[in-house]
Amino acid sequence: MNAACPLDPVTLAVLKGRLEQIADEMDATLYRSAFNPIIAEARDACHGLYHAGSGDTLVQGTKGLPIFVGAMSFAVRSVIAKVAREGGLGPGDTFLFNDPYDGGTHLNDFRLVRPVFRGGRLFCWIASVGHWLDIGGNVPGNYNAAAIESFQEGVRVPPVKLIAAGRMNRDIVDILACNSRVPQSNWGDLNGQLNALDLGERRLAELLDEYGDERIAAALGALTDRAEALMREQIAALPDGSYRFDDWLDNDGVRDEPLSVALDLTVAGDRMTLDFSRSSPPCAGPLNISYATTVAACYVALKHAFPEVPANAGVLRPIRFVVPETTLLGARAPRPVAGYTETILRLIGVILGALGKAVPERATAGPFGTINALSLSGQRPDGTRWLMFSFFGGGLGGNPESDGLHHANNPISTATIPPAEILEAANPVMFTQWALRPDSAGPGMHRGGVGAIYEIEALAPGATEVALLGERGRFPPFGVNGGGPAAMTRFAWQTDTGWASPPMASKVVGVTIRQGRRVRLETPGGGGFGDPRARPRERVARDLRLGYVSAEAARRDYGVDVA
Repeated sequence: MNAACPLDPVTLAVLKGRLEQIADEMDATLYRSAFNPIIAEARDACHGLYHAGSGDTLVQGTKGLPIFVGAMSFAVRSVIAKVAREGGLGPGDTFLFNDPYDGGTHLNDFRLVRPVFRGGRLFCWIASVGHWLDIGGNVPGNYNAAAIESFQEGVRVPPVKLIAAGRMNRDIVDILACNSRVPQSNWGDLNGQLNALDLGERRLAELLDEYGDERIAAALGALTDRAEALMREQIAALPDGSYRFDDWLDNDGVRDEPLSVALDLTVAGDRMTLDFSRSSPPCAGPLNISYATTVAACYVALKHAFPEVPANAGVLRPIRFVVPETTLLGARAPRPVAGYTETILRLIGVILGALGKAVPERATAGPFGTINALSLSGQRPDGTRWLMFSFFGGGLGGNPESDGLHHANNPISTATIPPAEILEAANPVMFTQWALRPDSAGPGMHRGGVGAIYEIEALAPGATEVALLGERGRFPPFGVNGGGPAAMTRFAWQTDTGWASPPMASKVVGVTIRQGRRVRLETPGGGGFGDPRARPRERVARDLRLGYVSAEAARRDYGVDVA
C-alpha cells in the first residue's frame, strides 16, 4: 500500500466493490448486446482491469468466466511486449487478437485490450474476451476433433491495433469477416465488446475523478497484497507433504490412445508447487494447451478450493508452476488446441484430487468433466450458412456436506447452458428430449449429481453436418473416500440403418444427417463421496422415486431393495 495515501478498511471495502462493479457492468453490457448465444445466453466472456506495467490481474467481475482471469493477464502482457517493441501507444488505441499461444486459450476467444491514460500517463489496462461463434477452419464452430495443427482450427490473429487514436482499421474487420461462416454474428460480438470497453473506461474515469488516482492505485495494490496474504494462510493450513493425483483423457481425436494429466502437488509452509512433469507429451490432436492456459486453469482450481481468496494476481504469488514444454500442458504453435476445455477440466480435477489427499475430509468427487462441444450446421435455401453450437451440462461430484448438483455447469466457469428455445429459434433444429439421465451419478454416502440426455432433430431440408469434441467416454468421473465412479459420455446419431456411435467414443467429425434424423448426447454424472452402503435408506428411496436411480442400481450399489 502507498504510505502517502493510507486507506482505512471501510474505504478499501467500498473501493473494492466499486472496482468490481465496473467489471460487472462491462460483463452485463456485452451479455445484453452480443449476437451470439454463447456470449449472450451462456455468458462465455470476461472483463477486468490489469496492471499497467506487469499486466497482472487487478480486478475481475463476479459474473465473468474464471478461466479467463489468469489467461487474460498473459494476454495483456503480450500487448505490453508488442508496445515495448514497436511503440506508438496512445489514448483511444485498442488491440485485438486470439492467439492461443500468446495469452489466449483457443481461437474462438477474441481478446480486446485497451490502455487507460490519466494525465498523459498509462494508469492501467482494461480488457474484454468473448467466445465468437466461428472463425474459419475445417469444422463449423471450430471444435475440430481431427485437427493436427492450428491451421485446421481457424484463423490465428496476433496482437494487432484494431483502433488507433479512436479510428477503427476496417481492413482487419474485413479480413475477419471473410474468414467466418457467420460474419454478422462476429460483427455484433465485436461491437458488444467495444461498447463494454467504452463503458469500463468511462466508469473508471468517474471513480478516479471521485477518489483520486493515487488512492485508487493504493487500493489496487492493497487488494493484491491481501489476496496473497490470504492465499498463504490457506496453504499454511494444509499439512506439509507431496500429493500425487492422475487422471486420463479418452484420446486426442487423432490417435486412439489415452492421455494422462498427472500432478505432483507439494505443500511447504505457506508455498505450494504444482508440478505437471509426468503428464503426457504434446499430442497429435487438439487437446494440447499453452502454458498460459495451464496457469489459468490452476487459478480456477485454487479458487474452488479456497473460495474466500479475492480474484486477482495475488492468489498466484505463493504458487510455483512446473509445466514443461515436453507435456501437452505447455504446447507451442502450431499444435492444435481447439479442445482446450477438455484438458483444463481434467487439470482442475487433478488439483482438487491432490488436495483431497492432503485433506481427505474436504475431498470432492470428480465432476462430469467435459463440455461436450457439439455443433450442427448447414446451408439455408437462400445460400446463407447456419450454425448451432453449444456445450452441455452434467453432474457434479459428491462432497463432505452434500450430494452433487444435477445438470450443472462445469467448474471451469460460471457459463450457463444456452436455452433450447434460443437455439431452436436461431437454427433449423428441434430438441426432442432434454432430461435428467437416470443412473448416471456415482454412488456414495453423498452421491454425485446426475447428468442429462439431449436429443436433437435436424429440420433443415439439406444435409446437416455434425461434429462433437467431448470427453469422459472411456474414463468416468472418479469417486472419493469409497464413493463410486459416475456414468460416462454416450453419443450417437441416426442413420438409415439405425444408430451409430463414434469410434473414438467422445469425438467425431465429418458426420452428416438428413432432415428428420436425430443426434443423442448423454452426459456423465458426478462421482460419489463415501461408502454407498452408508447412505440412509430413505434417501435411496427418494432417489428412486424421483428417477435418479433405478431399482436395480439401488440394490446393486446401495444394498437397498425398495420393491
